[in-house]
Amino acid sequence: MTAQVTDLNVAYNVPLPAPALLAHEQPRTDSQAETVLDSRKRIEDILQGKSDRFIVIVGPCSIHSPEQGIEYAERLASLSDEVKDRIEIVMRVYFEKPRTSVGWKGLIMDPDLDGTANLAEGLRIARKLLCDIVDLGLPTATEFLDPITPQYIADLICWAAIGARTVESQTHRQMASGLSMPVGFKNTTYGGMTAVVNALKAAIAPQTFFGISPEGVASMVSTKGNAHCHTVLRGGDDGPNFDEAAVAAAISAMESGGVSPAIVTDASHANCSKDFEKMPGVFEEIVRQRAEGNDKVVGAMLESNLVEGNQKILEDRSAMVWGQSVTDPCIAWDTTERIIREAAERLG
Repeated sequence: MTAQVTDLNVAYNVPLPAPALLAHEQPRTDSQAETVLDSRKRIEDILQGKSDRFIVIVGPCSIHSPEQGIEYAERLASLSDEVKDRIEIVMRVYFEKPRTSVGWKGLIMDPDLDGTANLAEGLRIARKLLCDIVDLGLPTATEFLDPITPQYIADLICWAAIGARTVESQTHRQMASGLSMPVGFKNTTYGGMTAVVNALKAAIAPQTFFGISPEGVASMVSTKGNAHCHTVLRGGDDGPNFDEAAVAAAISAMESGGVSPAIVTDASHANCSKDFEKMPGVFEEIVRQRAEGNDKVVGAMLESNLVEGNQKILEDRSAMVWGQSVTDPCIAWDTTERIIREAAERLG
């Protein structure tokens, strides 16, 4: 009897639908494609200094309910129309959650919120929700965590993030070099900038790597490089990095490294010391820096939901608060609306 040497720790291995099949089931319309392309171009113009508008990437820490997500999107679309002359609003539509140890991994990985990991259904739900949000005219943003995920949903994404835990990953740098939308690289969880400079250098360069084809076949991917990559400051173990001195140091590091000095500053995470009540004040400081002449500060990020704070996932879903985060705590919708309107006035 031949000894088993593979899959010793694998419980099961279930094929997923090919990306092309999912796209066939839920096709992107011409109108959606036009919205995505137009949104990407507006964001690119802001990153390159061709537009003096300000990017605000705002929305739930993570999407755990498509119904709640679309309710938030409808409110955000209305606000976006109100401030569009000065602010480019992009909705956070985050489906993948990196975990420091363990925890819920996001709607794609676990759409039933119970550990059953129905990935095929999660991918379908995610793609459908993105179509619905783009139909509202809203640009979409997400963090790409698994390098296979973009094949399923990237055609409906206008801005993407590479997170603090994966900014040093060669796999993610290579992936970013082939993505079709602007990509923001966050500084590391310990707050260092060297990794961001190296990541940007890698992502703007041509790369060749293992990937997956639209037909779901293992493939060799060769890229041209992504010219629209930039930095996202999110604070770190040493504390926040949204203040003028930290921003100036980051710009200097980018310029010395020969990469884009454009910066989007995250008002959440370590920049608000993981205290969502501090987030509006951080956002106001970011806007102040831009309003007073720092044109390298091109945007800000906010974690926002219908209801402030966060909650645990309960077995009885009906007992959970509608519109409240199940991951990081978020600011409430009324706070979000107020500070974005105030930002538009200040930037006008």
